[in-house]
Amino acid sequence: MSGRIVIMAGGTGGHVFPALAVAEELRARGWQVSWLGTRKGLESRVVPANGFEIDWLAVEGMRGKGLLSKLSSVLRLLQACIQAHGILRRRQPNVVLGMGGFVAGPGGLMAKWLGIPLVVHEQNRIPGTTNRWLVKLAASKVLEAFPDSFPVSFNAIRTGNPLRKAFIGLPEKSEWRPDSERNLRILVLGGSQGAKVLNDNVPEALAGLKNLDIKHQTGTEMRPEVAERYQALGLKAEVLAFIEHMAEVYQWADLIICRAGAMTVSEVAACGLPAIFVPLLHAIDDHQTANARYLSEAGAALLLPQPQLNAENLRKAIEHTMTSLTSMSRAAKNLARLTATETVADLCIAEAKP
Repeated sequence: MSGRIVIMAGGTGGHVFPALAVAEELRARGWQVSWLGTRKGLESRVVPANGFEIDWLAVEGMRGKGLLSKLSSVLRLLQACIQAHGILRRRQPNVVLGMGGFVAGPGGLMAKWLGIPLVVHEQNRIPGTTNRWLVKLAASKVLEAFPDSFPVSFNAIRTGNPLRKAFIGLPEKSEWRPDSERNLRILVLGGSQGAKVLNDNVPEALAGLKNLDIKHQTGTEMRPEVAERYQALGLKAEVLAFIEHMAEVYQWADLIICRAGAMTVSEVAACGLPAIFVPLLHAIDDHQTANARYLSEAGAALLLPQPQLNAENLRKAIEHTMTSLTSMSRAAKNLARLTATETVADLCIAEAKP
């Protein structure tokens, strides 16, 4: 069967990249794929660059703001619903897929209004606000990346997180052991903006260790400062503002120190890469800690809360993992859902109306 689908995902890479993986899979199967997004989010650049048509909504978040701002947001939400209604009537999709971000709210509600099947996929272990509302009000099928993100009554199907093809089918790599002849390869990943708390603490933590190869992604602003700090500490490190080919770097590394966004956790599992997670302290509903626990409770990662992060504690965490990298890698691979992209695409097709 071929048909038409509208995919709704916006804001950050955690929503956009898994949605893009599904979009590419459906396009390869002959489906007409269009996107619903905002001009401010990452999707405004990434989606057109990958050859997909995109329709724009004017909508933004409604959490944590003053009364006047919330009233204004309600008016913008109503406007966005009107826009979404017109777009869906024009696109005539057989099914709509919502993968998070505020843009999915009005689009999902209007899909329900127009009688179009709505599939909702949640990437985080704790659902976001938009998806929590949509599964109650509009969804015809609910998908989750992690187990038990939604109550049993929603009959959610666990799919894992859709991954880009670069993360699938990676070749086996040589594992580092304490008696290995080569250095331990450590990857420090702060996300596209860089994580200041990692930039501030990691160099000093690594200074107390020997025989390391280091790649540290800092974000643009802090790159010169972090590079100077490594040099002052006598450490040889490749300090990068941005990493384009992430799967290749994951494959290079023996251990990663990073935040715990949903896609990072899923990619780390797919690559069998042992991790030390430092969850973002002020993430909504502390969802990054919940994401990290999914791997740490299975012995695939260590969880180091940000308030406990300092050079000494991080050094101890690294030393602890050095004796268990093989078992951590195996545990991570056991949790990976490598067919998530195909599964989500299959479920969208099954839910589509003729």
